[in-house]
Amino acid sequence: MMPSVAMADGMVVDKVYHPYVLPLEREVEWRLLSRQSDQGNILAQRLGLGWSLTETMTVEGYAIGERDQDDNFDMAAYEAEVRWQLVEQGRYWADWGLLFEYEKRHKESAYEATIGLLFEKEFGRNSLTLNAFIVREWGEMISNEWESEFRAQYRYRWMSAFQPAFEVYTGEDFVGVGPAVIGLHRFQGQKQLKWEVGFVTELSQVSKDHSVRLALEFEF
Repeated sequence: MMPSVAMADGMVVDKVYHPYVLPLEREVEWRLLSRQSDQGNILAQRLGLGWSLTETMTVEGYAIGERDQDDNFDMAAYEAEVRWQLVEQGRYWADWGLLFEYEKRHKESAYEATIGLLFEKEFGRNSLTLNAFIVREWGEMISNEWESEFRAQYRYRWMSAFQPAFEVYTGEDFVGVGPAVIGLHRFQGQKQLKWEVGFVTELSQVSKDHSVRLALEFEF
């Protein structure tokens, strides 16, 4: 049976979170992850809807679907996420935020809670974003354990529509690196469309393990 990508289980490739919250923002988000290894291909998608509670805090809910070992794609998990911007952007040497997540597997006694520290520093056209997470998993269908994850992204803001980046993902028995491209198109007012494409290669194992991630986010 192929491993799940909704729970951590050493698979931490997803997205690098930025600490910023737009006042009165609402967003619709779609993310796709395809992981190819010697054991086969894992495909997961998530659809999210979010809105800001205050000028510095936003909440988002996700429905997560996965393809199982029989090539059937079905509902796999649900997730609630809260992101909190701690400081005003650009006021201090760096920008900081916190992330809280709670996930439950669909029709299974398997749960995951995450708390993360978000960091971003801009220097000229360059941006360095760091995420550090502590993860707790528990339930009858999963091992009760603590895990840690780290994600990093260096991004060059060449132009809004094309921003090349390099990403690092680490977790339990997993170290992955690879390139990414990020784009942003602004419409009238606060509306904007953001897209991301990334390719991550796992380095800590000799076997094949590659991941492709896609993301679309519309804020309005």
